[in-house]
Amino acid sequence: MKTPLSWLQLSHEKARLLIALAGIGFADMLMFIQLGFQAALFDSSVTFHKALQGDIFLMSPQSDALGFTEPFSERRLYQSAAVDQVESVVPIYLNYGSWKNPIERNTRTILTIGFNPAQNPVNFPGIKENIDQIKLPDVVLFDKQSRAEFGAIAELLQQNGTVKAEVSSRKVTVRGLFSMGASFAADGNIITSDTNFLRLFDDRQKGLIDVGIINLKPGTDIELAKANLKAKLPQDVEIFDREEFIQEEISYWQNATAIGFIFTLGTAIGFVVGTVIVYQILYTDVANHLSEYATLKAMGYRDSYFVILVFQEAVILAVLGFLPGYAIATGLYSLAAGATALPLAMTVNRATTVLILTVIMCCASGSVAVRKLSAADPADIF
Repeated sequence: MKTPLSWLQLSHEKARLLIALAGIGFADMLMFIQLGFQAALFDSSVTFHKALQGDIFLMSPQSDALGFTEPFSERRLYQSAAVDQVESVVPIYLNYGSWKNPIERNTRTILTIGFNPAQNPVNFPGIKENIDQIKLPDVVLFDKQSRAEFGAIAELLQQNGTVKAEVSSRKVTVRGLFSMGASFAADGNIITSDTNFLRLFDDRQKGLIDVGIINLKPGTDIELAKANLKAKLPQDVEIFDREEFIQEEISYWQNATAIGFIFTLGTAIGFVVGTVIVYQILYTDVANHLSEYATLKAMGYRDSYFVILVFQEAVILAVLGFLPGYAIATGLYSLAAGATALPLAMTVNRATTVLILTVIMCCASGSVAVRKLSAADPADIF
């Protein structure tokens, strides 16, 4: 098999090739990091949404996102029970409390989730086994995937059976663990009963809830149920099906905060950086071999041959530069996941996306660089 001329030209100057691959790898790594954190932002923000067991969800129109909710009257939830398609309703309480680390005694903000244990609408690992514990006064379940700054609660619980702590200056007892995970809105989470929740936040008026869950009767048409609920309830609540509920949260983080824009901008910057690097490499290669190309043109080779040649070089650079970027990004994901407790991991879809962006990036650079080659006239060069 003949070695392609494109590879021979790239490998002729190995130092320049390695520099090019390092530049492309850096651009890929930057895109991987930005896309990874963006995915972690969206995934972590809807972890709670996906764990809620229900068909339709009520929230206040003034609520921006699940971590920034405005309470609404529980009466609206029970009014919805009068709709024929509704089988049951569950109120959810949410608030941020001040958690005092039982070991180091420093405080951190923690998301507190409250609901009636008899209805248990949250499907996180560990809750079902420990649901009876939160029926006891001032007992909470601790998210073992919370950041380390909250203390080694899981280890203490394993040693002692219970852990004494404080939430919003009130003493509580941790009697079980569950798995939810940190997010950009909350570094840690606890779950307790609705009664305990109102004890922790005594300024919270009873009857004001943050999320209302509606379970429909089996076989019910969700769109029909939503239409009936909208006709029944005042406009001081918003009504979502599950997909809308999740998308509303993602939309907030993507469009209404600086974080989503920053990650998108970072990805674009990585793409531009890679494009410039590849352009410089390909342009230099074309310029250095312009006399050889002109000779080939004089021998009868068409411009299309040189275009294909340069694009072959671009694709080779894209694939070879992608590999170190992928490897480094995978390692950084692991480090960042351990440090932040965010759901950061390499996925096939993300790797494919970055590879496609890399090929586009390199081909775009090649299309600009090849213009100098098309303009080359053998008579001018010789």
